[in-house]
Amino acid sequence: MFRLFSTSTHRLLSASVRRRQLQTTTTTTIPSTTSTSDSGLVTRRRGGQTELATWRIQSSTRGSDLLRVYTDLSKGKLTCFVVLTAMAGYAVAPGTLQVVPLLWTAVGTTLCASSANAFNQWIEVPYDAQMKRTRNRPLPRHALAPGHALGFGVAAGGLGIGALAVCVNPVAAALGASNILLYAGAYTAMKRLTIGNTWAGALVGAIPPVLGWAAATGGALGPGAWVMGGILFAWQFPHFNSLAHTLRADYSQAGYRMMSVTRPRLNARVSLRYA
Repeated sequence: MFRLFSTSTHRLLSASVRRRQLQTTTTTTIPSTTSTSDSGLVTRRRGGQTELATWRIQSSTRGSDLLRVYTDLSKGKLTCFVVLTAMAGYAVAPGTLQVVPLLWTAVGTTLCASSANAFNQWIEVPYDAQMKRTRNRPLPRHALAPGHALGFGVAAGGLGIGALAVCVNPVAAALGASNILLYAGAYTAMKRLTIGNTWAGALVGAIPPVLGWAAATGGALGPGAWVMGGILFAWQFPHFNSLAHTLRADYSQAGYRMMSVTRPRLNARVSLRYA
């Protein structure tokens, strides 16, 4: 009797052990490797798969290089042209030339244009990295973190609009704000949706001389302001369309719906129409 009980107990214990062994899973540690690409992008490979990369500045930006980096983020040359067209509007407008409002108009316009350009680069960094013309901008080459670019855009826009509102007049400030919204919002988004982005961009280019006129006249927009704005609006098409024609391969690779890419014949006709 005792032997039968002992045998039964032994069998039950053996079966229990076997069940536990079957239910036990063996955890295998998969080795992982971390690597940094030439562009400063950090990736981790685990088990033959590449995990999501993290953003890392490729090299610390020296203080002497910060001015150049933020000038590139602001598209310094383009911003200079924007300010010059605003100054032209100020110079042509009727009234006496006042140096202090003129200087504040230049400062406010510079800050607003810099803000719009910074927002544009912050939004388009994945596409800028695919184009030869733009891949060396601060964000694609990881010379600046995206958060810094966004913060710079917000700060420059707030200071620019505030300077125009307080030191010039509310109409000039409203035009500066509309330039930021149109360029960073409408134009930038439309570039990947419709060829109508060219007309939105032309409207952005037409605002600075109107802003300068409003700054000189205390906010009064006469026929001369609209004539100057119209001239700059029309000038944008032969200027930009010819540039877009030479860069059509780049635009196509980045997925931009430019006339030169989707409708090249229309691109030429529009340029001729506004020339």
